[in-house]
Amino acid sequence: MCTKPAEPNLLIRPDEVERFDRGGGVATIPYVGRWNSGTAVITTGQTVFQPGTGLPLHSHNVEESVLILEGEATAEIDGEFFDLEAGQATWVPAGIPHRFFNRSEGVMRIYWVYGGRDVTRTITATGETFEHLSEHDKGGAPTA
Repeated sequence: MCTKPAEPNLLIRPDEVERFDRGGGVATIPYVGRWNSGTAVITTGQTVFQPGTGLPLHSHNVEESVLILEGEATAEIDGEFFDLEAGQATWVPAGIPHRFFNRSEGVMRIYWVYGGRDVTRTITATGETFEHLSEHDKGGAPTA
């Protein structure tokens, strides 16, 4: 039985991936990106939010789709608020301010896909732009 696909294919087991601690009860599990693929044209991963946490309003240089895997989320997209639950998804064009926060009493998990391999995040409040999942890409915090 084969346990790993042949290169350049990847098999991601989340429990074996080093988490990127965003701070404030938010952690990201990177799946596919520049760090493990020389050919992938997308960037994917999972982010886990503890109850009452979220990330600041931000935008990206590429489009993004987010699928709620577990829990209940509130998404703010371009100034509008939407309540989401497991199985529901969003699509956010490049440059549009957005954020997701956990409105449930348990853990919220999202799966995200960026339409590119060179992803940046721009914090709306400060205008600061940095590489996605770089040391500057922190900022998880309670939402209240």
